[in-house]
Amino acid sequence: MSLLAGSQLAKSYGPDDIFAGVNLSLPYSARIALVGSNGAGKTSLLRILAGLEEASQGTVTRAKGVRVGYLPQEAALYSEGTLWEEMLTAFTDLRAREAELTRLEAAMANPAQFDAIMEKYGPLQHQFELDGGYAYENQIKQVLAGLNFDQNDYAKPVAQLSGGQKTRALLGRLLLENPDLLILDEPTNHLDIHAVEWLETWISEWNGATLIVSHDRYFLDQTVDKVWELRFGKLAEYPGNYSAYLKQRAEQQVRQSVEYAAQQELITKEEDFIRRNMAGQNSKQAKGRLRRLDRLKRDDLLDRPQAEHTLKLRMQTNLRSGDRVIETFDATIGYQDDGKVLFRAPDVLLWREECAALIGPNGAGKTTFLRTLLNDIPPLTGKVKLGSNLKIGYFAQAHEGLQPERTVMEEVQSMKEMTPGQTRDYLAKFLFTGDDVFKTVSVLSGGERGRVALAKLALEGANLLLLDEPSNHLDIPSQEILEAVLSDFPGTILLVSHDRYLIDALATQIWSLENGVLEVFKGTWSEYVANRERRAARPEKGEGRGQKLEVSKAKTREVQEAQRVKEVGKKQKADERKQAARLADTEAKIAAVEARLAEITRDLEEASAQGAVARVRELGEEYAYVEFELAEHMREWEKLAG
Repeated sequence: MSLLAGSQLAKSYGPDDIFAGVNLSLPYSARIALVGSNGAGKTSLLRILAGLEEASQGTVTRAKGVRVGYLPQEAALYSEGTLWEEMLTAFTDLRAREAELTRLEAAMANPAQFDAIMEKYGPLQHQFELDGGYAYENQIKQVLAGLNFDQNDYAKPVAQLSGGQKTRALLGRLLLENPDLLILDEPTNHLDIHAVEWLETWISEWNGATLIVSHDRYFLDQTVDKVWELRFGKLAEYPGNYSAYLKQRAEQQVRQSVEYAAQQELITKEEDFIRRNMAGQNSKQAKGRLRRLDRLKRDDLLDRPQAEHTLKLRMQTNLRSGDRVIETFDATIGYQDDGKVLFRAPDVLLWREECAALIGPNGAGKTTFLRTLLNDIPPLTGKVKLGSNLKIGYFAQAHEGLQPERTVMEEVQSMKEMTPGQTRDYLAKFLFTGDDVFKTVSVLSGGERGRVALAKLALEGANLLLLDEPSNHLDIPSQEILEAVLSDFPGTILLVSHDRYLIDALATQIWSLENGVLEVFKGTWSEYVANRERRAARPEKGEGRGQKLEVSKAKTREVQEAQRVKEVGKKQKADERKQAARLADTEAKIAAVEARLAEITRDLEEASAQGAVARVRELGEEYAYVEFELAEHMREWEKLAG
């Protein structure tokens, strides 16, 4: 039996149909990701399944007594108590039993009641211990520490916490409540990399079911074994994690495009035969074909594969910088006004066309370092040097470069002189159409502001990109486009991001802020993680003086082999993700070329019917060229898919 199931679910807002005909089943201990572009209806579906919103049609059934915990994107956590007191509410029943045990212990002081009370006390105490009654305070401390709260936060009133802290606090309480099903809408928002990794471990060790909406592709790779895709109002199911889904989806899109093109070609040929022979000696055969064609169109006609509107982003530069792009010399990063040191940077060097990922906890100084490179904040000590012939493009996490009173159109025109028509065409590539271009920046969502900032950045022609959380608020399709574009960028990149999928695809160096020091690792994210795990497994020098590590040679070989297999697996996973991205890009090109071939075919038929010889010749030449282009893409696809 399923933990939860939905039958023929539909949701509409006024005249707008969001999704319809959705059937789903969520088993016990399921690990499912719900993915789709912004506006596809993911949050609406989550709220319907959580019982917080009614479906326009259909029914949701839940197993008897099932307990559901729901985390919204932005938590509205109202409490008159402190953070610690809010966490204690997850153990209300356990604490009531604890109070009863305390009352019974006090009553035992009366010798006349001791035996009778002890008979009741024993079973209660045993069950209390089995249910974790002596460990719940440690559980709270572990969860709060994992979610980046320190002991100084415990006594803070919940009302005084920031929005991000309230979201983390609600997530912590939900984890401690241990429901049968956790429905999480963007749980990694407001978490740094360490906290996200802790949450991944917690979910992997938990026995309950999870349904997750997240733009963090790496997080989904680590936590789910099934993907539900909500696309064009329909729900499709794919086994495996996010990377497996990406590969299956790409293969399915190519298959659908090929099948649709083949059917359209068959229909065209049949219609041509019928038109030429209906009145001739093959009339009987033509009529038979017409009947079969009518049945095909009525019962088996394939829909044209739909393509989502995605970013059309390009990052180009014609300016070549010097080879040494960013250097530091015994630098200390912080603020001059209060002398506060955020971190110390050893001598680091970033070469032309490299990408360094700057990672670390929130508040460690990542954004401050970018502003130091921009010469907004001088280093406290030492020197920060930028190379020659540089043009810097800066993407600010909070989009400070956008003027709230300007419209979207005015923001773009502030970068480059364009006519209104040219500006509209350009903004359409960033998914701003119609009256969207007249919205002021002040009313835009976080994702919309991010797209405006990317639109401006793409016009700069910079050869050094300083990117502060560029994938924040972008849906997964837009993240995939951003990743592909930055992979092809011919300049140098310094990337501040919590997006490990993006880091793994781009970074050639990892700059890690730990305990106030910038440490440089030359390699990819996967290699950095493997190295970190090796270091964590290795005992510190001098540890356990006078003692020797008693491990047999056979056991040592076993551990080394397990580590080697793990590292190979991680590298293979990273390679598979990159391969899937390239495959998806090639398949998108194939679909576009096939669509163009279909258009040319229709134009040829019209031109032939009109007797436009010159037009037929022109279209024939274009058809041959596009067909050659398709063959090239298909060869590339076969190489990647093989």
